[in-house]
Amino acid sequence: MSNLLTSRQAEELHKSLIAYLAACGHTTAAQAVRDDVNLPESSFDPATTKKYEACWRKNGPVSSAYRRRLWISNPERPNVAAKGARTAYLTIAPPTITSVAFHPLFSSLASGSEDCTIKIWDYELGELERTLKSHTKAVLDVDFGGPRGGTLLASCSSDLTRQQRTLHPLRRRRRPLSGNLLASASRDRTIRIWDVTTGYCLRTLRGHGDWVRSLSPSLDGRYLVSTSSDQTARLWDLSLPDSNALKQTFLAHDHVVETCALAPGSTYPHLAALAGLKKPPPSTSTAEFLATGGRDKLIKIFSTNGICLKTLSGHDNWIRALAFHPGGKYLLSASDDKTIRCWDLAQEGKCVRVVEAGDHFVSALRWAPSLFRDPAVAAVGRRGRMGWGMGEAEEGWDRSMGVLGRDRRRRKSR
Repeated sequence: MSNLLTSRQAEELHKSLIAYLAACGHTTAAQAVRDDVNLPESSFDPATTKKYEACWRKNGPVSSAYRRRLWISNPERPNVAAKGARTAYLTIAPPTITSVAFHPLFSSLASGSEDCTIKIWDYELGELERTLKSHTKAVLDVDFGGPRGGTLLASCSSDLTRQQRTLHPLRRRRRPLSGNLLASASRDRTIRIWDVTTGYCLRTLRGHGDWVRSLSPSLDGRYLVSTSSDQTARLWDLSLPDSNALKQTFLAHDHVVETCALAPGSTYPHLAALAGLKKPPPSTSTAEFLATGGRDKLIKIFSTNGICLKTLSGHDNWIRALAFHPGGKYLLSASDDKTIRCWDLAQEGKCVRVVEAGDHFVSALRWAPSLFRDPAVAAVGRRGRMGWGMGEAEEGWDRSMGVLGRDRRRRKSR
């Protein structure tokens, strides 16, 4: 073996073996290897330890301590729990969680995973309710939505399929023009619009030059923002024919654009100031501003005319997810630097809080409606690429950020 490895490579291999044995609790074996290779304890610096721990967590667990968690926090009041909020952890054994989605009426949480399953959780009890098994490869994204009169859970996977399941056959008010549409993005450089009642592909949007990474639909289903490995974001007007659907292309990132988020109307007073507008656009307009995040570690805020209004820097790794606070004042971002950052749009995008989110990459954020009108954000590892093209704006959100759940009571009517 010494003839195959350089002295540097051999030392790294010895360190990894010793660290692995120590993490598994085999201290005697670890000490024996250390003595045999004449490797002193002082040779293990904190950076080396973090490096190998990250490798183990990425490639597989070495102990129960490396389980993934979903968590609750409060971005504005870190020491005070939001009214009605429940701080809870769902401990989920590896492999990595890829996506999460909240049920629109019950406090249910669905999570997709690399083990090819979808799990439904009850956060009140912190228990797993059921496991859905139908995909044959990693589940990349999950989302709730569906046509008028029912709620569906949609999923997409590396097995190149999309599937829908009815979890709770409940009535919900929907935008009638878009309540049965589902948008999906793919490595084939296209965006496809599906009718979930028939399973047919209605439209195929082409224009990106590489893998389409993420989608963000407007509340009324008319507009759709997409990001791609071609380092661009694009805004599509779905009310126009396919040949004219591309409304704007956004060029500002120097690397793959991983994620995007259309700004809700509640953000317009703050973002209009960044744009130099004397009067904000009407809140009924569903596509005036958007945010994108990429592998260049930057967040860009755009107006939909293509002008970059602000660049937010602070993350030390790829930006994986973005979510505007429903109240309009904040933008939250998740990154592979294992943090979630809260940006105050009223202070020109100043970072007002950094949340150490866990021991692994954080790459999905979701706001959730709540029984007590206090939303939550779920943070997990990896990304998703699918979105329902419809939904109704919820009012009366407070400022809590957190996770998950299920409650069999119906939500109060808005």
